[in-house]
Amino acid sequence: MSLIDALPSPSFKRRPWQPNVVLCCLSGSMLAAAWLLNVVSVAPNRIVSGTAFGMVDAIGWPGAALVSLLSLAMATLALMPNVRHYRAVLAIVTLTLLLMPFGLMVAGHWLVDPSLPQARLGIGPAYWTVLFVLLLCLVELRLRLGLSRWWTALLLFGVSVVWWGCAALWLDRLALVQEFQARQGQFYQALMQHMVLVSTAVGVSVVLGSLLAMLMRRYERLQKVAFTLLNFLQTIPSLALFGLLLAPLAWLAANVPTLAALGVSGIGNAPALIALIAYSLLPMVRNTYIALEEVSEETLQAAKAMGMRTTQRFWQVRFPLALPVLLEGVRITAVQAVGLTAVAALIGAGGLGTFIFQGLGQAAMDMVLLGALPILILALMVDAGLGALADALRPGGRQ
Repeated sequence: MSLIDALPSPSFKRRPWQPNVVLCCLSGSMLAAAWLLNVVSVAPNRIVSGTAFGMVDAIGWPGAALVSLLSLAMATLALMPNVRHYRAVLAIVTLTLLLMPFGLMVAGHWLVDPSLPQARLGIGPAYWTVLFVLLLCLVELRLRLGLSRWWTALLLFGVSVVWWGCAALWLDRLALVQEFQARQGQFYQALMQHMVLVSTAVGVSVVLGSLLAMLMRRYERLQKVAFTLLNFLQTIPSLALFGLLLAPLAWLAANVPTLAALGVSGIGNAPALIALIAYSLLPMVRNTYIALEEVSEETLQAAKAMGMRTTQRFWQVRFPLALPVLLEGVRITAVQAVGLTAVAALIGAGGLGTFIFQGLGQAAMDMVLLGALPILILALMVDAGLGALADALRPGGRQ
């Protein structure tokens, strides 16, 4: 039995000739982008602007025909949707994702002059558009087939491994790979800084948010004040909040030697962590509060009738039942923190945002991608992992 045949078979009723409009539109968008937009660009060096090439010039007529056939096959199957057709579309989407790096290899072999050692291959808008459309197709197929988030995360991980292997072995002329090779040590350092900032901010917000949510349940007057303050913090732009923190933290560092010894200053990790925690508190507090409040009162009364004390009812009944919703709050908080941490590079906190702003300053889009793509991948991994864990912990959820 193949992996596709092993997928769950959801029970849904659909009229036989009612097309899936979403997949049809996505297939058409993929085909239009592949033919109308530039797929790659070739530049003799990092400074000179590259020459753009379409799909036929990049991968030849056989490659263009293959891309067109895959898109048309997806659209045809989406016209008569059923479980078997959805699985076939999933197989086509997966195959297309796996073939995309090989298309770059073909384009690099044909278009990059081997006599120019500094020549580089850039990724064009058609490539990114097709990739985005395929990811949207995965979202639609996950909903239609009822796939678990674990299965989706495993699929994306496998595709990422293939892409990474192709980039490491055969795509040395790709501009993004060259930017990575030139800054490999800086990249890993920035990645570590980014992950430390995110994990610290999320960890602190989970503790503070949980405590605040429990206090709000105990003292009802605190609820309105706390939510008002947290909602106000969300309305402040991230750059403005970093700027507001600069002056008071610099004053504290100058006047309180203990804080200065701990590394507190107007720039660096201190304002970055404070801002990230401030932005992370609202989703954490809100989900924790709702999760604890939504536990059935009948269940708690049954636990009380069994002789459980208040503490036992909380830790053995209320908390386990609220944990899936609470994890959704952690998921939202973590994904938000992964993105916001990029802005922290502007105040000297490091992280992957350093490459984004350096690339913007140098008009080097490949350096921007060197910072932006890992942030996107981290956000997807966090979202898929914590979402799958929350689904598994729900009563009757997928394992």
